Amino acid sequence: MLTDTEIKLKGIEALINALGKVQAEKFVSLILREPFDYTLWQRNLWSDASLEELSQNAMNNYRANKIVPEQQDTVGGAPQN
Repeated sequence: MLTDTEIKLKGIEALINALGKVQAEKFVSLILREPFDYTLWQRNLWSDASLEELSQNAMNNYRANKIVPEQQDTVGGAPQN
C-alpha cells in the first residue's frame, strides 16, 4: 500500500503528465478554491452508461494499458518485494 505522501506525488506526476505543469497547478488551485464532493461526483460520473458499457470500457482500458495489480502475499496482504 502506498503512503499518503507517495499517493500525493504520484497524483501530481499524473496531473503534470496529463495537463502540463501550468494546467496541473491551475487544476490544484481550482480544487482547493471550490468545495468538491468526490462521493457525489463519483456517483454521477457515469450515470448515463449501462453496466455493459462500463464493463466494456474497463476491459478496453485494461487491455490498452496492460494493468497488472500488485501481487499480495497470502499472510498479511502486503505487497511482495
